[in-house]
Amino acid sequence: METYSLLREFADSWMLLFLTLVFTGVVLWAWRPGSRSKHDEAANSIFRNVDKPAGNGAASPQAGIKEACK
Repeated sequence: METYSLLREFADSWMLLFLTLVFTGVVLWAWRPGSRSKHDEAANSIFRNVDKPAGNGAASPQAGIKEACK
């Protein structure tokens, strides 16, 4: 049997089954009970060090930084 045919047969059978099981495992791991708090923490982590919004009617964060530097 040629190498290509052997690898193709392996990819069409066992590797397909393996990758399907890996995908199913990842989906089940992400939706496991008790993971909501971890997902909420990750989603809100970018706001962790924000004390207050930009003041003085600044239209963008860069405008607020320029005002603060004056």
